[in-house]
Amino acid sequence: MENSIDRETLTFTFQRTLRASREEVFDAWTRPEEIARWWDPSGMKLVECSVDLRPNGGFRFVTAGHAPPFVGVYKVVERPAKLVFDALGAEGVVRLDAQGELTRMLVTIRCPSAEHFETFVKIGVHVGTARTFDNLVARIHQRGGAAAAPPQADHRGLE
Repeated sequence: MENSIDRETLTFTFQRTLRASREEVFDAWTRPEEIARWWDPSGMKLVECSVDLRPNGGFRFVTAGHAPPFVGVYKVVERPAKLVFDALGAEGVVRLDAQGELTRMLVTIRCPSAEHFETFVKIGVHVGTARTFDNLVARIHQRGGAAAAPPQADHRGLE
């Protein structure tokens, strides 16, 4: 697991290695019934999850009331390798690379300005996002694959 903050490029980066195919990981990112089980950093199931999986299609993820809805638009959908989306005023990129029986997931969140970036830091987007991806690793493990490493609450380099 690797997480980093780059103030020069206004980017948060998260990396996980999962013992699952790219297709399985892509499905976990794009099927509402899967997203609902891992997206919320608290570990709670989403109360609403909708996905229109196509360029310019939207998505909406709603928690049980402890966070505002996460709403965005897909810009690029390349199964099973890449998703690009705009949400909360930032661009997210998910890259899935096969490494034998494993999938390397690299996620970047790029902010449009230093002010936007610092707001994300202040509200803890980097910590919540790291927890969310730990939930994904646990979900893949729970579904029968074995995560390459057990989920950890390690957020070094993020503070």
